[in-house]
Amino acid sequence: MSKRTLALIGATIVSIIYGVTFTIAKDVMPKYVDAYGFILMRVGGSTILFWLVWGCSRMSAAVREEKMDRADFPRIIWAAFFGVALNMLSFFKGLSLTSPISASVIMVSTPMIVLVLSAIIIKERMQKRMVFGIILGLIGTAFLILYGKSVGNATNASLGNFLVFVNATSYGLYLVMVKKLMDKYNAFTFVKWIYLIGFIMVLPFGWGEFQAVNWSLMPTDMYWKIGFVVVFSTFLTYLLNLLSMRELKPTTVAVFVYLQPVFATVFAISLGKDELTLVKIVSAILIFTGVYLVTQKK
Repeated sequence: MSKRTLALIGATIVSIIYGVTFTIAKDVMPKYVDAYGFILMRVGGSTILFWLVWGCSRMSAAVREEKMDRADFPRIIWAAFFGVALNMLSFFKGLSLTSPISASVIMVSTPMIVLVLSAIIIKERMQKRMVFGIILGLIGTAFLILYGKSVGNATNASLGNFLVFVNATSYGLYLVMVKKLMDKYNAFTFVKWIYLIGFIMVLPFGWGEFQAVNWSLMPTDMYWKIGFVVVFSTFLTYLLNLLSMRELKPTTVAVFVYLQPVFATVFAISLGKDELTLVKIVSAILIFTGVYLVTQKK
């Protein structure tokens, strides 16, 4: 099996894990753990794993020693804020209020957001079809935020959908900001600092909710689901993305984001956690059409 085939399989596994995560995390929140408390577990656990792997890699000489330039730390701090703190806090809080399908559909708008931010920050030129695609995607997202009422534990779908959109915007800004850093440093050197600083940022928000967790009343399967989010949805997906990025173009890897709503929908409906509605279908069509117009080649 070629390295490219392995990379494609890895990228597909990442999409499956992310798609499943929408429903698994929703089972935990907010009944057993509130959103910010869950984020503290996710970021804290992943930070420990990243530093352990980096330490083991250094001992085996798989990763060379690198020192971060002081001039890069302001950008690293902002990257930690948008890529870990604001990104995860808004996503899990939004997911706790809305449904898995709605959240996964809104996340597809991330490539469009990246394009807009690239045009603003690094002056990347946009064509007319891209502008039209962005408008279609924003209409679909706004439609879902305003009218995408959901079933199950969606206590405030409108606010939840808006927070998921904030998460997508934050992550898009993070991708634009870290491009130079990723070219300059080894990925493990970079990510261990991003997560450590991000953990410090989320600590004030999540500590109270973390302390409020009643571990004795939590079913055993919830422990497994929390562990799944920490180990698979955060740590493992990052490692698989590293494998994919070595063999595939970034644009190819980005295409796999569009599979997440498919897997999220199949998993959520199969477990009876959500259902398809006309609003969700129309919103998905608008968003996917917008993404297609934005990302297609000339």
